[in-house]
Amino acid sequence: MNIVFMGTPDFAAHSMKALIDAGHNVQAAFTQPDRPKGRGNKVTPPPVKVMALENGIPVYQPLSVKSGEDAEMSLKVLKELSPDVIVAAAYGKILPPALLTLPKYGCINVHGSLLPTYRGAAPVQRCLINGEKETGITVMQMAEGMDTGDMLLKESTPIDPEETFDELMERLGIMGGKLLVKALENIDTLVPEAQDESLATYAPMITKDMALIDFSKTALEVHDLIRGLSSNPGAYFMLGEKRIKVYRSTVCEKIFDAEPGLVVNKSDFTIACGDKKGITLKEVQAVGGKRMKTEDFLRGNKL
Repeated sequence: MNIVFMGTPDFAAHSMKALIDAGHNVQAAFTQPDRPKGRGNKVTPPPVKVMALENGIPVYQPLSVKSGEDAEMSLKVLKELSPDVIVAAAYGKILPPALLTLPKYGCINVHGSLLPTYRGAAPVQRCLINGEKETGITVMQMAEGMDTGDMLLKESTPIDPEETFDELMERLGIMGGKLLVKALENIDTLVPEAQDESLATYAPMITKDMALIDFSKTALEVHDLIRGLSSNPGAYFMLGEKRIKVYRSTVCEKIFDAEPGLVVNKSDFTIACGDKKGITLKEVQAVGGKRMKTEDFLRGNKL
C-alpha cells in the first residue's frame, strides 16, 4: 500500500517503523520543523525525520498544512504522490478537509487513548495525572473535529501505578504500530464505529503552570502529577532558594503529623502531603544540575 506518513515524536516513529517493516511503501514523511532541545538548546530533528532519512524516505516539514504557501506546497506534493492512505500519529497539526478526502482510504490516525475519552493534544499525560488504571490505542478515521472520527480498532492496556509518561508512551507507541498494521491489513472489511459523544472527554495541551507541585493535595495526586509530567515540563517545587524538578516518586503510606510540604524524612527525601501521607522522591534534578537518583542527590545536598 502507498502511504504518506505524518507524525513527529518517538510515539509516531514506532508506527512508521511498523509500516516499513510490514512492507508498505512509505512515499513521504511530513513532520514538525527541527527545534531547539535540551540544556544546550541544540536544534534537533524530530524522531520521525530521523527514521525517514535512515530509510531513504523524503521528508517535508511545513509550518502549516492548513493555510499559506506551505499548505499549498503540501497539497501539491500529496496530489502528485496520490497515496492510498495518509497515516497520522501525534503529528501536532490539524489537517484540512482537502487532505482528509484526498486518498482512496482517507486519513487514519493512531491515537493514544481509548476514544472517545481523552481526545486532544495530551491524552497520555492527562491519563496519568488523573490516575487512570487503564488506557490504550485507538486507530480511527480522521474527521474535521478533534479526534471525533469513526473508530476502526481499539486495544487496551493496564497502567502500572509507578509507570511514568516516557515508559507508557514507549509501550503505547509499539502497540500503536502493531494495531495500525492490523487495521491496514483489514481496511476493506473493517466496519467503522461511531464514537459516543456522551462519553467524550478532552485532554488539552499541558502548560508550564501545571508543573508546580501542590503538596496540600493527596500523596497519590502528587505522585500522579509527577508521573504525568516526568518528561516535559517536569513537576517541581521550591526547597528554600532551590528549584527541584522531580522525575520519579512513590507514595509513602506512613502517616505524618506535619504540614504539607515539610520534609519529614531527610534520609530518603519524603515530603508530607495534604492527606498526611508522604511522597518519597526517587529521581530529582536541581536547577543547573544533572538528573540523578535521590540517594546521589542527597550525598551532595543537605536538606
